[in-house]
Amino acid sequence: MRGRQSLLMLTLALLRHAKSSWDDPGIDDFARPLADRGRIAAPLMGEYLVRHRLQPDLIICSAALRTRATLDLVLPFFGPVPPAIAYEESLYLASASDLLSRLRSVASRWPSVMLIGHNPGFHDLAVALAATGDPQALATLSVKFPTAALAILTLQTSNWANVRPGLGHLTHFVTPSSLQKGRASA
Repeated sequence: MRGRQSLLMLTLALLRHAKSSWDDPGIDDFARPLADRGRIAAPLMGEYLVRHRLQPDLIICSAALRTRATLDLVLPFFGPVPPAIAYEESLYLASASDLLSRLRSVASRWPSVMLIGHNPGFHDLAVALAATGDPQALATLSVKFPTAALAILTLQTSNWANVRPGLGHLTHFVTPSSLQKGRASA
């Protein structure tokens, strides 16, 4: 029954880029690198994804430097056979509606997709999709989507073209600080 149920659901991971550096205000926003804090946070998300068996089949990543750098720090956790990866300039600062349109064009052969991108689009999309989930996680998500935060949603459909607001169940919402606090108390 478990395998049959998974055929009826899609999994979406939304990973916001890790903290970027503002050390050089003259750098174009698209070309901003990660800050030291971001280089620490991104691997925490990679470790979390693997520990919870959440490796996506396909990763669609904004082409901005900070998103690509975030992905570079997450990828080693996926082992020798990484997911398929697409870098897309259209994800740079994309709105929630643009992100939703992009998701709707994903082929059904990819049951698990990760988007790596930017706010405010990621926050708006996550809130729009997440109709159910742990009340505390939903409340935390409704307030903000910090850098390097990860939201995992299951979607009650087998076709990305059918994804719409209110279709998602928030199964995970983690931030680097919540993972670091968990390590400190472990």
